Amino acid sequence: MINSALFIGLITLDLIYLADSPLQNNQKLVATDYTVAAGGPATNAAVTFSHLGNQAQVLGVLGSHPMTQLISTDLENYQVAIIDLDSNQDTPPPVSSIIVTQGTGERAVISINAMKTQANITSIPANILENIDIVLIDGHQMAVSQIIAQMAKKQNIPVVIDGGSWKPGFAEILPFVNYALCSANFYPPHCQNQEDVFAYLQNFNIPHIAITQGEKPIQYLSNGGYGVVNVPRIQPVDTLGAGDIFHGAFCHYILGTGFIEALALAGNTAAKACQYFGTRHWLNLNL
Repeated sequence: MINSALFIGLITLDLIYLADSPLQNNQKLVATDYTVAAGGPATNAAVTFSHLGNQAQVLGVLGSHPMTQLISTDLENYQVAIIDLDSNQDTPPPVSSIIVTQGTGERAVISINAMKTQANITSIPANILENIDIVLIDGHQMAVSQIIAQMAKKQNIPVVIDGGSWKPGFAEILPFVNYALCSANFYPPHCQNQEDVFAYLQNFNIPHIAITQGEKPIQYLSNGGYGVVNVPRIQPVDTLGAGDIFHGAFCHYILGTGFIEALALAGNTAAKACQYFGTRHWLNLNL
C-alpha cells in the first residue's frame, strides 16, 4: 500500500560544502567537495518519505525566481510534488550555506528562514487533505499550519511536528498534534530541561512525544509511559539533515507500526544517511 503525506514548511536551496574545518574570521577556505540540493526541514522529510516508497507533497512558498528551478528540478528527481503557496513571488528563495567538517560530520549553517515568506491562509488550496494519510509541520509556515492541523484533527489524520527549535505559534498548533518529535534544542517558554519539555507538551494532551539527542538514545513518552530507544553507533560523515530524514522516515514507519518501533526504524534510517556527504547521496545508493 502506498501512503501519501503532506509536509508543510520551509523550502530552501542548500549549498553544502565539505571542508577540513569551519571558517574563522577573515579566513578563506577551500572545500574538498560540494553539492547543491533543495532543503528545509519539511522538504528533506518529504524527500525521505518519497524515497521509502510513498507519495510526498511539500506545501510552502517557492515563487518564480530563476533560482527556484534548481529546487524544482531536485524535488522532481525524487518524486516530491510542490504545492506553492505564492507562485507569483519573484524574490530569491531562502538560501542556506553549510560547511560540513570532514572527520566529524558536524555542520555549521547560515541561512534565511521563512520569516520573509509567510503565506496567507487564503492561499491554502481547497481539498488540501484529500487522500492524505499523515501531515508533518516544521513550524516555518505557522498560520497555514494551524489551519491545516485543525482540519486534520477533524478528519482523524495524524499530525506530526518537527520540533527542531521552539517557534512562536507552536502553542496554537500543539492541541492538534499526535506525535511531537523534538530535538534537544526544543525549549518552549519557561522550560529549562527535558523534564520540563515533556511536562509542557503533556499539558496539550499529545499522546506521543520524543526527544532526539544526536548519537545519544531517543527519550520518549508514549501514552504515559517513559522509555528510551537506542540509536546505531556510527562514524558520521555528515549530520546535515539528520533530523529531517528521521522525521520523514518516522512518517513512513508510523503508518505501519507502533510508536516505539517507528522511532527505532527512523533512527536507523537517519544513521545510514549520516554516513554519506550531503542530503541526497544516501538516496542515490539505494540504501
